[in-house]
Amino acid sequence: MRRLHLLLTTAVFIFISLFSFATEGMWLPHLLEKLNEKEMKSLGMKISAKEIFSINSGSLKDAIVSFGGFCTGEVISTRGLVLTNHHCGFDAIQNHSTLEHNYIRDGFWAMNNGQEIPNPNLFVTFIVRIEEVTQQVLAGVSKQMNESERQSQVDKNMDALRKTVKKESYQAALIRGFFENNQYYLFITETYRDVRLVGAPPSAIGNFGKDTDNWIWPRHTGDFSLFRIYAGKDNKPADYSPDNIPYTPKKALSISMNGVKEGDFTMVFGFPGRTTEYLPASAVEQIMTVNDPAKIAIREQALSIIDGFMRKDEQVKIQYASKYAGIQNAYKKWQGEVLGLTQTNALDKKRQYEAEFQKRVNANPQWKTGYGNLLSDLDAAYAELKPVGFARDYYLEITSKIELFTVAGQLQSLVSAYEKDGEKGYNQRLPQVKGFLDDFLKEHSTAVDKKLFAALMKMFVMDQEKENVSEQMKKRSMAEAGDFEKAAEKLYNETVILDAKTVAGRLQLTAAEAVNSIRADAAVVLYNDILKTYQQQVQGRLNEIQGRINRLQRLYMQAQTEVFKEKRFYPDANGTMRVTYGNVKGYEARDAVRYDFYTYLDGVMEKYKPGDYEFDVPEKLRQLYHDKDYGPYASNGKLPVCFIASNHTTGGNSGSPALDANGHLIGLNFDRVWEGTMSDINYDPGICRNIMVDIRYILFIIDKFADAKHLIKEMNLVVGPPKKV
Repeated sequence: MRRLHLLLTTAVFIFISLFSFATEGMWLPHLLEKLNEKEMKSLGMKISAKEIFSINSGSLKDAIVSFGGFCTGEVISTRGLVLTNHHCGFDAIQNHSTLEHNYIRDGFWAMNNGQEIPNPNLFVTFIVRIEEVTQQVLAGVSKQMNESERQSQVDKNMDALRKTVKKESYQAALIRGFFENNQYYLFITETYRDVRLVGAPPSAIGNFGKDTDNWIWPRHTGDFSLFRIYAGKDNKPADYSPDNIPYTPKKALSISMNGVKEGDFTMVFGFPGRTTEYLPASAVEQIMTVNDPAKIAIREQALSIIDGFMRKDEQVKIQYASKYAGIQNAYKKWQGEVLGLTQTNALDKKRQYEAEFQKRVNANPQWKTGYGNLLSDLDAAYAELKPVGFARDYYLEITSKIELFTVAGQLQSLVSAYEKDGEKGYNQRLPQVKGFLDDFLKEHSTAVDKKLFAALMKMFVMDQEKENVSEQMKKRSMAEAGDFEKAAEKLYNETVILDAKTVAGRLQLTAAEAVNSIRADAAVVLYNDILKTYQQQVQGRLNEIQGRINRLQRLYMQAQTEVFKEKRFYPDANGTMRVTYGNVKGYEARDAVRYDFYTYLDGVMEKYKPGDYEFDVPEKLRQLYHDKDYGPYASNGKLPVCFIASNHTTGGNSGSPALDANGHLIGLNFDRVWEGTMSDINYDPGICRNIMVDIRYILFIIDKFADAKHLIKEMNLVVGPPKKV
């Protein structure tokens, strides 16, 4: 009897573990008081949920910004100083870099406001308030509607809501769906578009370890950069003007100099991009065995080619540094994702969860009628998706890596505008295309692109079903007897669209003349044939299957919340503001490999390789290390660099503040450990860790390395016993 009781207890424990863990979840900040505050305090938090998110008084959320729509940043001074990652600011740093003023290599520091550099198209967005609007958005929606009809009604309702919602003229209304669009929230936002570059360390600090260390722990990267928000004289959003003044925030984060110890509470505030935590096992298996491997193989080819050119040519290194980092980032992430899903038995866990779901559904007549075939229908839909999903990934991954196709697509948009609205449509579209091409072609190398075309189009032609390959591409391949380098050479000799002067000249022609010249270009002809083939052979079928999956996923999400009443669900990330929390702790990566939670400057010097692309160290930093000139930023005679904790983060959380139990800034989130990148699909508390730069290392670089002490003086540094926010 005792043995039976033990087995039952164990089974219950295993099943409960399939639900969420204490440190799992990306939570809506306005619901923390209701859903999370008690648990957060049990983990060590000392402030209240209202101090994190409040509409009526300044709270931590008022210091957090969506940085450019792709990262997170935080305000760290009463003069609008914003801290984010080096890789988040990289495009701005790169755009201002030349061979004479190489800010990527040498870093940049503005010693006064006048030296701060404007960045056209860069913006930051604050969240003013959040409201649930599910009832309004789903008004008139019925179960009988197909996906297109449903979405049309939802869009109509959202348009009406945006027009009537109470907000200021300079604010915007954003509506997002949650829990597979079973729920909707409204976000009132304020966006500031005058954001200037203030400081960035050289890439030998800000991107130390580059590709080798990316997604890897232990990490020794000072991944940060500084910007400043400027506003009009009334402190409201304003377009760039020399007359604008530094923004005065409702809240600026205080900075703790105390550091952290193992077990300390941590909280990450930001704008995570995309997670898919509630997928069925069939979908996860497809990601592991089909989609991720396909994308990994394509990016591996692209990275090898770009890296070869970058190591030989400094100009190419400047042009392609950001592009290479972007390609490599997801490439390595997907590798870790497959590894982590395998290592944590994610599929088995999903199947156990689904078995319990089905058992409960079968035992309830009402659920059985509504949800009895749900999992089998999802499995069937994902089986249909498999081949077209592969074709989709091949098309998107390959065409996006070949810049010839990017330029062709831009020029084709002029043709489309002309065909739709004549000369008027062409002229309306023209300034956007000119602006894009002016910037894009400055960071382009035809030699690199030609090599990419040869390697990737060989994969495109050889690795997938022939009906998915355009006839034009087949002909070019056959004409050169399968020699794709010759095919590339011929095509790039036939086209003129990569020559900036020639393109600029043709865009000075009349609309009709320019359109005719674009239509006749060999690269545009090929691009259009590849696109047409994809649309006819893949996209239509893909959309039909995906529509079914979307409906089934939405029903499955609804069913889970009904069937598992004891489970606390959090919505998948969708680019909206979230809070995640956990504790500082190391992890066991694999058998006999245990990682500590801190790294120090000693580790930077251990990795140092003079002149190396990834592991060189600036002379001044080496001298500071030799002299142990750490100022007030050391801990027990050592300078901390990075630390890890169990916060559940993803892309978009780059640049998010890491806060302590009192809401003070202790670090800057910039990565996850490789073994835990699968947390987007399957969070596991054993190995999922986020990586943060210790704020003291950031302050040390600003103060001692850059000698930008004026920036330190702007900040509110908290030393000694912690004080509340």
